[in-house]
Amino acid sequence: MNPRAFGGPNDGDLDPRTAKRAIGVGILLFVLVVVASSATYVVQPGTRGVAVTLGTVSPGFKPEGFGFKQPFVTTIHPISIRQRTRPMPAECYSSDLQQVKMEVHVLYRIPETSVVKIFQEYAGEPFDNLIAPRVQEALKEVAATQSAEQIVKRREDIKTRALELARRKIGADFLIVTDLVIYNLALSSELETAIEMKMVQEQEAEKAKFTQLKAQIEADTAIIRAKGEAEAIQVRGAALRATPDFIKLQILQNWNGRSPLVVGGGDSNVMLSLEELGRRAAAPATPARSPTAPRAPTPPQKTR
Repeated sequence: MNPRAFGGPNDGDLDPRTAKRAIGVGILLFVLVVVASSATYVVQPGTRGVAVTLGTVSPGFKPEGFGFKQPFVTTIHPISIRQRTRPMPAECYSSDLQQVKMEVHVLYRIPETSVVKIFQEYAGEPFDNLIAPRVQEALKEVAATQSAEQIVKRREDIKTRALELARRKIGADFLIVTDLVIYNLALSSELETAIEMKMVQEQEAEKAKFTQLKAQIEADTAIIRAKGEAEAIQVRGAALRATPDFIKLQILQNWNGRSPLVVGGGDSNVMLSLEELGRRAAAPATPARSPTAPRAPTPPQKTR
């Protein structure tokens, strides 16, 4: 009977064959894990994968999710298709040869149909080599057609025209430029002062023009009102001449029920109501008694 089978003085010793077997199993598991990790890939949301096998780029992109690839020889490069924002300085000259500096933020994204080509030609980041030069060129061409003052006043129009021109230069199907945002538009201090003075003068001229127009409107309104009042007086006069009883009707409508008082002439200052005046006018006139005149002397009679 083998004493090692039931333990013995050398129970703590490890069998060399068992140790070799355990090391082999560990190495095999490690190799399997490495092979499994190199034979699979995961493409994160918002990205597309480009497969490169021994320097050869696969013509199709890898969609989001889990997949298998050739271990050790194939590498998956992620390319983001999300919208990105990159700032860039821009410098251009106006039609009146004034230098205009600005900061432009470019919003763009890579369509998934262009992922492989952009990876091959621009290493997955086309901004520095493609977008920035085209945007700079578009801004210069648009700014050259406007004066410095117009560039300041019509910033939105300049941005829109530059965006359309940049899209044509880059290619809307190849790369999508979403928008351009212009920040910190700067001119020379002398030009800014001149533009500010001109704007103040234009505002004062507009104010004077508004005041003059307001006065003209007020004068025209007064003339129209006077003509209307004159025509109204003529119409009312014609109506009164045609219907004299209209005056009596107006008096009756506006009468408050009390008889007005009439002040007598002369030094008497007697106040009589119309009723009293009417009664006196209706009473029969009494002949006034003339003062007694001296009688003529009777001629003497002759005696026979």
